[in-house]
Amino acid sequence: MATVLLLRHGRTTANAAGGLAGRLPVELDDAGREQAVRVGERLRKLPLAAVVTSPLIRCRQTLELALPDAVAEVDDGFIECGYGDWEGRPLTELAKEPLWPVVQQHPSAVVFPRGEAMAAMSARAVAAVRRWDARVTAEHGPDALWLACSHGDVIKAIVADAMGLHLDEFQRIVADPASLSVIRYTATRPFLVRLNDTADLAGLVPPQRADGQPVDPAAQSDAAVGGGAGGGV
Repeated sequence: MATVLLLRHGRTTANAAGGLAGRLPVELDDAGREQAVRVGERLRKLPLAAVVTSPLIRCRQTLELALPDAVAEVDDGFIECGYGDWEGRPLTELAKEPLWPVVQQHPSAVVFPRGEAMAAMSARAVAAVRRWDARVTAEHGPDALWLACSHGDVIKAIVADAMGLHLDEFQRIVADPASLSVIRYTATRPFLVRLNDTADLAGLVPPQRADGQPVDPAAQSDAAVGGGAGGGV
């Protein structure tokens, strides 16, 4: 079977502001555009047999900058989770909602108000990546490489499935803006080849508050819903 490179879009204005964009038409900020150009320098060295994208503009902008000559096919299976009434709100505000600890600890039970169930998001994303992988394999052979540009929680769900993890464990996974996670599917099992690869070690520096003090360790235990802004630019 072929190998898929899962690319998260570059940083957006919503990521930078600490908001949850969901399916709103937010665009890349300056840092996100720089990230897209940098990841493109790596991707253009690869013989990509196919390029697929979420329909949202932040993914399309990322590919336009990273792979300007590529013809990307849009697939709704890779669209962001439908966060419903949560979309457009600050994460600090959402963290006070009763649903927040469920999102963190039991996401398979979450249905966002007037939005999508996280389990449904996972199922359609995994179905999309496996459908495309079978198609690329049939058309280009088992050694083919292909790319899908998507969103943080979507990529985390696909990676969790590849690792044999229950969806309730997917918050342990990180997918930073413009990162690459690579999965090679085979007849018997998937192999996780790369995870959250940005080739940038700056994001490993512990975050600091505006006053220069370390961030509360308890707050660091929560995953950034939607994927967050990443640790470094």
